[in-house]
Amino acid sequence: MEKDINFIVEENENNLRVDVLINKRQGSISRTRIKNLILKEKLKVNNENIKSPSKRVIAGDKLSLHIPEPEVASLKPYDFKLEIIYEDEDLLIINKPAGIIMHPGAGNYDKTVVNALMHHNKDSLSTIGDELRPGIVHRIDKNTSGLVVIAKNNETHENLSTQFSKHTITRVYQLLIWGKLRPSKGKIDTFITRSSKNRQLMEVSNSKGKQAITNYKTIEVFENDKTPTLSFVECKLETGRTHQIRVHMTYMGNSIVGDDKYKKKYKRLKNIDIKLESLISKLNRQFLHAKTLGFIHPKTNEEMIFSSILPQELSNLLKMLRNTSE
Repeated sequence: MEKDINFIVEENENNLRVDVLINKRQGSISRTRIKNLILKEKLKVNNENIKSPSKRVIAGDKLSLHIPEPEVASLKPYDFKLEIIYEDEDLLIINKPAGIIMHPGAGNYDKTVVNALMHHNKDSLSTIGDELRPGIVHRIDKNTSGLVVIAKNNETHENLSTQFSKHTITRVYQLLIWGKLRPSKGKIDTFITRSSKNRQLMEVSNSKGKQAITNYKTIEVFENDKTPTLSFVECKLETGRTHQIRVHMTYMGNSIVGDDKYKKKYKRLKNIDIKLESLISKLNRQFLHAKTLGFIHPKTNEEMIFSSILPQELSNLLKMLRNTSE
C-alpha cells in the first residue's frame, strides 16, 4: 500500500541519523528498508531530496518519506520440490538443500529458491524487498544447507527483519573443520568487510566493516592414524554477516571441509582411509548446515523453534569418521 510519512524533528532528536530517526518513529519499518527507500530518493528533508541514510537531522527539520506500492516480481516459477518444514498464512520454513541459491542474481535468474517459491504459491509472498527477492528475509549460501524462514506478507517481513537486525533470532549451525579450534569453545568477535583482493569474498578487519559475533563449541574431534585431524563444531550466531562462519573459521586457521572459496591449501592426505578420502574429495559443497532457527511469530507472539538433521551426504561423512576413529 502506497503512503507518505510526514513529521517534524523534535529537540530530543537533534543530530540523529535520518535512517535511525525514521526507524525509531516507525518501528514497523526495518532499517534496511528505510535505507533502500532513501537510496531510491523517496525521502525529502525540508522539501529537498536526500540520498544519504547517514545524514544528520536538526530539530525543526520537516521530513517526508514516500513509501511506494511494492513492485510485483516478474519471475518464472521453477518446478523444484521444496522441503517445507512448517507453513501458516504468514510464513513458511524451508529446509534448503545445498546447490540451490536463494534468489535470482548474475548468471542464474530462474533456478533459485525464489523461483521454486513462485511455483509453490506466487501470490503469497512479501513484496517489500528487492523485486527479485519476494519473501526473502535472510539468506544462506548456495552450498550451505538448512533452515530458512520465508515471509508470506509484508507485515511479517518487516517484523522478522526487525528481529534479525536486533539479533534476537536463534541460529545454530553445525560444521566440520580442518584441525582443532583453540580454545575448543569460545566467542569470535571481529569486524567483517569485503575483501580488498576479491570482491566476492569477505575478510576479517581490525577497523572497518560490520561487527560479527560467532559463539562456537567443539562437539567432537577426530584424529588417529587413518584420519586427518578434523573437528565437528556447533556455532551460534549473534550477528548474521555475509559468509560469517566461513570467514571466522578461516580467521581461526580452521577452514570448513568442502569450502572451495575460503579453504587454505592442504597437502594431499597421506595414509588416510581410502573411502574417507573419497567422501571428502567428492563433497561438492561445504560441510555447513543451518540446524536450528528460532524467532517470535510476528502475529501470534509465540516463540517458535525449528530443528533439522544433517543431510545424508554430511551424516555419511560424520558416520565414517566415527567408525574410523574407533
